[in-house]
Amino acid sequence: MKKIIITLICGFSAFFMVSCGIFGSLTSVTNIGPQDSFVLGNNQHGSFHINLKNIAQHPLNIHLAPIDGGKHSPVVVQPDQKISLKVDRNTAVVIANQSNDNASVELKVVGDTGLSMGYKK
Repeated sequence: MKKIIITLICGFSAFFMVSCGIFGSLTSVTNIGPQDSFVLGNNQHGSFHINLKNIAQHPLNIHLAPIDGGKHSPVVVQPDQKISLKVDRNTAVVIANQSNDNASVELKVVGDTGLSMGYKK
């Protein structure tokens, strides 16, 4: 009986965390216009992990930006290159397309998926 109760509690906890966006995953192919940036997580949120693949024909610049200011951990992702980032709570990922052509990235996010998503020039 004890095992059944523990199993039910663990199952309910996992369901609650996924349904509330505390833990989950999302997958996306995201397009970024020329001279534009895609910003993921520019809001209050928990930590998350992102796997990113550059499927554009040119490099993309990525950095982390805490929502209270600053930026750090810049990286240049070459075409067909994959990277994996752990992102702290209340920190955004900025993917900048500095070319004159459209760019695309494959994204898989695990963790807090209650993230704002938007573009900025």
